[in-house]
Amino acid sequence: MLNGGMKLSWMVFSYSLPSKSSSSPRVTLWRRLRRLGAISLKDSIHVLPARDECIESFQWLAQEVQQAKGEALIMRVEQFEGLADQEIIELFSKTRSEEYQEIEARSIELEKSVNTIASTEARSSLLEALEKLRKQHTEIARVDFFDCPDGIRVMTQLNRIAQALSPNLSSAIAVPRTAVDEYRDKRWVTRPRPYIDRLACIWLIRRFINPNAEIRYSHKVAPDEVAFEMKDATFGHCGNLCTFEVMTIAFDLNDPGLQVVGEIVHEIDLRDGLYARPETTGVDAVLQGWLLGNLSDAELELCGIKLFEGLYTVFSKQYRESA
Repeated sequence: MLNGGMKLSWMVFSYSLPSKSSSSPRVTLWRRLRRLGAISLKDSIHVLPARDECIESFQWLAQEVQQAKGEALIMRVEQFEGLADQEIIELFSKTRSEEYQEIEARSIELEKSVNTIASTEARSSLLEALEKLRKQHTEIARVDFFDCPDGIRVMTQLNRIAQALSPNLSSAIAVPRTAVDEYRDKRWVTRPRPYIDRLACIWLIRRFINPNAEIRYSHKVAPDEVAFEMKDATFGHCGNLCTFEVMTIAFDLNDPGLQVVGEIVHEIDLRDGLYARPETTGVDAVLQGWLLGNLSDAELELCGIKLFEGLYTVFSKQYRESA
């Protein structure tokens, strides 16, 4: 909790608004403080851990107060008199716990509805509701500075609902298995201007098969190359599976973190509404920005590897903590 025994520092934010100001700025500031994850020790004393992103958040908030003709004060505090660090952490955890429990209550009702699905329209409605809950969970987790245990429990519940709503297509579609060792020294080729599915496959090749693999971008395949995500490729779409999903199945990569990455890739690539992932919109926007920025194939590959490594690291950590 206390970073291996290290003493914590805290950022304190205090503000006042003109007595004649309308209620609108007060409500706006209250909402902003809640979204930042701040806790209130007294009516006008708000606290965050002294992290760079928290300091910056309070600085922006101070500007908003000043624009509303008010006054704001930001302080770094090493210790609160009569209040230990662990007690402050418990206040943060209690606040996050209450927020997670609100999602949990709605998740319980949603899970009850899963067993009564009678139509595609009903399933689509449940997926939309699940996506909203996941977005709310993501917002809370973003400011869950001290890893409240309720967050992992609720995430596990949401993942269970997602699994119930998502048919296991991989078991219905026959994908031949192959050994990773057979492809370690292979040369690879795919179409130029790689987007979501190809970028994910490139990351998978470099992450799990050969970090130094030679990957070429072309519409033509040389006799000694393994083609993926292109016409007559060794690895391509299979039924309703995108190429990334096919490759994870073919190489028997059953990592739960890869499953989540595959759901994001699937939804952006196929847009069939099969998976409700709150990260999908943001990832898609980033990829489109790279293309609009006219990045070269090599730059797209480099950026894509960093993006998918980051996603995989986050999702793998979440599943390890929930196991």
